Amino acid sequence: MSLRIAVIGLGAWGSTLAKLFAEQGHQVSGWSRRQGGDPSVVLSTAELVVMATSLSGVRSLASELAPHWPEGVPLLSCSKGIDLHDLCTASQLWIQQLPQLQVVVLSGPNLASELQQGLPAASVLASDWAPVAGVLQQALSSERLRLYTNADPIGTEVAGALKNVMAIAAGVCDGLALGANAKASLLCRGLVEMGMVIQGLGGEAASLYGLAGLGDLLATANSPLSRNNRFGLALAEGLTRDAALAQVGATVEGAHTCEAVLALAGRHGWHLPICEQVGALITGQITADQAVGRLMGRGLKSEELVMLA
Repeated sequence: MSLRIAVIGLGAWGSTLAKLFAEQGHQVSGWSRRQGGDPSVVLSTAELVVMATSLSGVRSLASELAPHWPEGVPLLSCSKGIDLHDLCTASQLWIQQLPQLQVVVLSGPNLASELQQGLPAASVLASDWAPVAGVLQQALSSERLRLYTNADPIGTEVAGALKNVMAIAAGVCDGLALGANAKASLLCRGLVEMGMVIQGLGGEAASLYGLAGLGDLLATANSPLSRNNRFGLALAEGLTRDAALAQVGATVEGAHTCEAVLALAGRHGWHLPICEQVGALITGQITADQAVGRLMGRGLKSEELVMLA
């Protein structure tokens, strides 16, 4: 099944997907802000639109493209994070503009550099529109990218967003050479915080243990290809937020997500100690060593786990 696919956003991830889909025999056109021009032009003949911009670009593009959206054409949303203005996910930003839009979320352990090298990966297509997700699963799966489906787009998006915050914390852990025990403990407790937010925003706890949750966390927290991990390493070296971002040289979604999730925590009364320390470190309120001391010095308690419904 060949599709006419419009890819909006041709950074590392968008370019990787465009190439992957073209190799599968799909007709791919693309638009990026760097190239300029009218992004609505590529929508006119599209049977699927893939949104692969950073989250910061979604709001303006959703508003700009909504009046030109072809009827019945689904959106594959690949943007990860939580919008700081509305404290919502990328798919929710689109639905604000196009309430009947058939949105499918793509997320999982899919580091662009590895896919560019021809290495295999698996991801999940999450949607309230099960038939659409099923069609895209068949059309977009390949020998290099195996796709699964689920019916929890919010849980999938929140997991994909928060694992970036935990990857920053993991980078700090690596940068301070705290060892395997500390990192394993950090990631385990990070899953608890991720699960609290997923359930608090109406997602399903099971998504925490899927490809977009645990799967993506393992890849992002451990790979030197991860921008969020490298950002954490830079913070551990004592660099400021801006200097660390400059050293990474690319968008670090986890930094923005951390600010947004802490705003959500304040609104809902969630206790997210790892996110809190990452946020304080990013804003220069504490050092990396102080962040570790605060986490280790908290009051003792029973182990709280996110249980599957």
